[in-house]
Amino acid sequence: MRALTWQGKRDVRVETVPDPRIEKPDDIIVRITSTGLCGSDLHLYELFGPFIDSGDILGHEPMGIVEEVGPDVTAFAPGDRVVIPFNVSCRDCYMCDQGLQSQCETTQVRERGSGASLFGYTKLYGQVPGGQAEFLRVPFGNKLPIKVPEGPPDDRFVYLSDVLPTAWQAVEYAAIPPGGSVTVLGLGPIGDMTTRIAQQRGAGLVIGVDLVKERLTRASAHGVTCFDARMDGKDLTAAVRDLTDGRGTDAVIDAVGMEAHGTPFAKAAQWVTGLLPDVVAQPMMEKAGIDRLGALYAGIELVRRGGTLSISGVYGGAVSPMPLLTMFDKQIQVRMGQANVWRWVDEILPLLTDADPLGVDTFKTHSMPLEDAPKAYAMFQAKEDGMVKTLLKP
Repeated sequence: MRALTWQGKRDVRVETVPDPRIEKPDDIIVRITSTGLCGSDLHLYELFGPFIDSGDILGHEPMGIVEEVGPDVTAFAPGDRVVIPFNVSCRDCYMCDQGLQSQCETTQVRERGSGASLFGYTKLYGQVPGGQAEFLRVPFGNKLPIKVPEGPPDDRFVYLSDVLPTAWQAVEYAAIPPGGSVTVLGLGPIGDMTTRIAQQRGAGLVIGVDLVKERLTRASAHGVTCFDARMDGKDLTAAVRDLTDGRGTDAVIDAVGMEAHGTPFAKAAQWVTGLLPDVVAQPMMEKAGIDRLGALYAGIELVRRGGTLSISGVYGGAVSPMPLLTMFDKQIQVRMGQANVWRWVDEILPLLTDADPLGVDTFKTHSMPLEDAPKAYAMFQAKEDGMVKTLLKP
């Protein structure tokens, strides 16, 4: 089959690799029809080389058609249409029963001290082959896939793999009061969808912050009050407080993570780490990683006293400094973590209708063949051509 493989920093290639096969009785094989390009994929493209091997298959936002099932699979049959959650979870263990599929005890990567395994995502999360490929082996074939109806295009359902549950959880964790206010930092795929879900769930004021003009325009078109992140920090804080009786918003959602434009030192430290031999770089990233914390610090400043900071952007540094005095003084509540996809599926599915209240049918900005995936990664990294969300078609 053809699949996108990691070969080095900013070097991904579509290659011919062996087809996946049934390895356990409850495995299924899915023929991929659409697979998304995620902001988290850029972390692998740019930063996490010490934890990836040449030839690893990337991607964690797939959907497609069941091609083959193992002998113990009874819930699905060849021909069924399914979306595959990005976290690999059994849905039967203690953590899964708590709605914490991202902490699944069956697939936790204990040797790394990490949570549930993820498709297409580094040794830190199990090194499971990903879904930017023609076919994908899916474990826990009776429980993990999400069955979706025939008829509507893939665009309506593919975001159930990551974008929709990640954004839904970000809003849930933000605890925005009815009619309340929220600032969303970063208007990439997750941030943009987060603004839509916040509006749909009753937020009265949704503010979006980004530095890419096309993203600001896109969010403004569906009623978000937008500010350019290149404003002076004091000016941005003043602008947000002017809209919130001088307090700041009830909640802030950080949908940026370590891709934030932060201090030159932190950016340089990440870049240098990516050039070191793996044996040196791995412990450095694990124990002494420095994140670019500009967005996170801005969130702490912008949220009102007693408000909530919800972090959906991925951070990687183990010793990132946090302004605990300010956080304690402002009595900020903080919630964060990988999305627990299956926890939110039943709440999201009723919104994926012809009425399309979240705008999923037109959410993508680009559709490209899988063979063009290296070009798509480069464009997304450079924020070219207004790219926000790309679907790759094998």
